[in-house]
Amino acid sequence: MKVFLLEDEDAIGMGLKYSLEKEGYEVTHVKTALEAKNSWQKNAYDICILDINLPDGNGYDICKFIKESEDIPVIFLTASDAEVNVVMGLEMGADDYICKPFRINELMARIKTVLRRAGKSKGFTRALSDEGIEKLGNVSIYTNEAKVTICDEETGKEENVELTALEYRLLLTFSNNRGVVLSRNQLLSDMWDVSGDFVNDNTLTVYIKRLRDKIEKDPSDPKIIRTVRGLGYIVDK
Repeated sequence: MKVFLLEDEDAIGMGLKYSLEKEGYEVTHVKTALEAKNSWQKNAYDICILDINLPDGNGYDICKFIKESEDIPVIFLTASDAEVNVVMGLEMGADDYICKPFRINELMARIKTVLRRAGKSKGFTRALSDEGIEKLGNVSIYTNEAKVTICDEETGKEENVELTALEYRLLLTFSNNRGVVLSRNQLLSDMWDVSGDFVNDNTLTVYIKRLRDKIEKDPSDPKIIRTVRGLGYIVDK
């Protein structure tokens, strides 16, 4: 697996490069927005790790630059965990973010999770449609805009569904693994809240309930996110 790393702080960048290479990744490390643009090669990498605050720009612009050439997984490194920054990063097309300072083991776990969701590692992950729209029954996920709508069966009109960043990530996880039973442990490994803490089992139950309340016609009898007793959950719409 090849990693494109953009980090301007020498200590962090060198430490990350060493740790990633120790795990078997090939790493291209650049330090500025200009160097990132000049060094970028299409279809040469499997994942990008981008610092947001740069001496000559920001990671959001580089993410946009990269996403214009190809759809590749992106993880942001940020010094702020403010929800507005998290949402902005997701709307820019990022797959995840991690706040400094962070534990290297946590970053490695998140890299593996993002790669798995992108279908670049073991496990089943369904590719997104060319139009950037995923359908789950009468629910539409506009992945390019990080927007979710639900179609009114009587009027045929779409209404926006307001989801938190974690609810949206949970919905994408179900959509990308359609037809596959996901255990609670699998879902927990993919979920963490806006403070960077991993979600516990009780919190996962709450988020699944909230998500069902927002997208299911009858949350007490869910038809989209179904419970497979003793195993987990499945979306097969």
